Amino acid sequence: MAADPTIESPPNALSGVARVLVNAGRISTKSAEDLLKSARERRSSFASVAVAAGAVSAADLAHTLSQALALPLLDLNAVDQQKIPKGFLDGKTAAQYQLLVLGKRGSRLFVATADPTDQEAAERVKFATQLSPEWVIVEQDKLAKLVDAQGASAAEQLDAIASSDFEFDVTEDTGPPSESQDIASEVEDAPVVRFLQKMLVDAINMRASDLHFEPYEYTYRVRFRVDGELREITQPPIAIKEKLASRIKVISRMDIAEKRVPQDGRMKLKFGAKAIDFRVSTLPTLFGEKVVIRILDPSSAKLGIEALGYEKIEKERLLAAIHRPYGMILVTGPTGSGKTVSLYTCLNILNQPGVNISTVEDPAEINLPGINQVNVNDKAGLTFAAALKSFLRQDPDIIMVGEIRDLETADIAIKAAQTGHMVMSTLHTNDAPTTLTRLLNMGVPPFNIASSVLLITAQRLARRLCENCKTTAEYPREALLKAGFAETDIDGSWKPYRAVGCSACTNGYKGRVGLYQVMPMSEAIQRIILSEGTALDIAQQAQKDGVRDLRQSGLVKVRAGVTTLEEVITVTNE
Repeated sequence: MAADPTIESPPNALSGVARVLVNAGRISTKSAEDLLKSARERRSSFASVAVAAGAVSAADLAHTLSQALALPLLDLNAVDQQKIPKGFLDGKTAAQYQLLVLGKRGSRLFVATADPTDQEAAERVKFATQLSPEWVIVEQDKLAKLVDAQGASAAEQLDAIASSDFEFDVTEDTGPPSESQDIASEVEDAPVVRFLQKMLVDAINMRASDLHFEPYEYTYRVRFRVDGELREITQPPIAIKEKLASRIKVISRMDIAEKRVPQDGRMKLKFGAKAIDFRVSTLPTLFGEKVVIRILDPSSAKLGIEALGYEKIEKERLLAAIHRPYGMILVTGPTGSGKTVSLYTCLNILNQPGVNISTVEDPAEINLPGINQVNVNDKAGLTFAAALKSFLRQDPDIIMVGEIRDLETADIAIKAAQTGHMVMSTLHTNDAPTTLTRLLNMGVPPFNIASSVLLITAQRLARRLCENCKTTAEYPREALLKAGFAETDIDGSWKPYRAVGCSACTNGYKGRVGLYQVMPMSEAIQRIILSEGTALDIAQQAQKDGVRDLRQSGLVKVRAGVTTLEEVITVTNE
């Protein structure tokens, strides 16, 4: 008997959501076939086409799938959008498959979807995240809105950038990239360019010293170092990490094809009438290249010695030493303690037309007109020691060595100081007395140290209290004594201050001030060195000579209301 054409054939040829809906009696087989054809033509999902055509409501579709497939059902209205995790899926994948990551537990990734039968989406999630997707059914219309909102917020984060009248100019050409314009054109992505410009301008306006662009497994964050403290500024979409790193490398004249080894470069930003240099460093990490940009503001080297925070007696000792015709001056402290600015300030004081000044640095951070600056290049054989030897053949008056790292450099520098040259350099030591023992441990003979070193300055940077919001604080007498104040200091003639915080500062602090231990080489200290005394012996003698240690220098700033007792204890707690 011939088949009745009005009777529908079984939905064996259907699959996925269409088959579930037909089996549940929500739509007919003919409707399902028409919707499948329409979905293929539109290159869209069956679920979205079915809801858009009115064949089934988004709520009915979600409930039907949840019951038929025994999967959890979630109302997206109850989800806090601010707590939706980011970085698991890029925006393109989320939009293409209409997916929203809800959370992670162990090796399982919970993903909201309106079509849990999409095997291609499951494989894409597994490949992108190396996690097993666990589907959570949600209503298709709500999901579409939320996915679009998440994608829009990522784009807006890069695009919502104020236009600024400035341009980039590369100041140090390390050679053309190994792959030319074809690669460079790939990173001329307008949102990425504007985002980078925005970050640089914001960092300058916030008085930041460094910018950190840090990729992690599921997130990408940007942090600024402001007044010595790192602060998270934003978390841009993780999908931009490679384009952003490549953009920075292009304008810094690095090799953008090389991602396996660290690289260094420079760039310059013309900010109105002001030109600011940036030193750029890249480092391969587990999840991409971390990029650190250090802001090198030339005006910081021209602040003048009064602005650095030296007390009167400390300033007089330093000025007396740098105006000597020969000898060695050492500045010590950890990275980021302001050693370079102190040396540049001294060089600016001495920079006169009749003086020949040469520096060797790794690298030269700030360009100083009138001073011959040389960058170390170990690959080419231009080390600190090699540069020093060349300097001595060019009739220098003053030599600045970026850092004394080894016996060879120390030996040449000390001999230069003994033969009519003023030599300035840095060492990474905790305080002034330990600097002398560090030189001894390097192998420098005691006689050479005693006869060449004129003065050692140890320093730290402490956050300066905001003048707008600081307020007086009360401390127990015992706490002040334990911090280092003498009984005679606690006489009620002054009040310590504490940080409060306002719109003009960061947590009650604005800017930084130097804490200094300025130790001239007295005859008594020279005798201790010649007898190979310890750092403790030198420190005790320095106290007898009237030299404040770093803690005592900080307490002077506390009495003057410049910083807080907590900040001084933190900075000087060795």
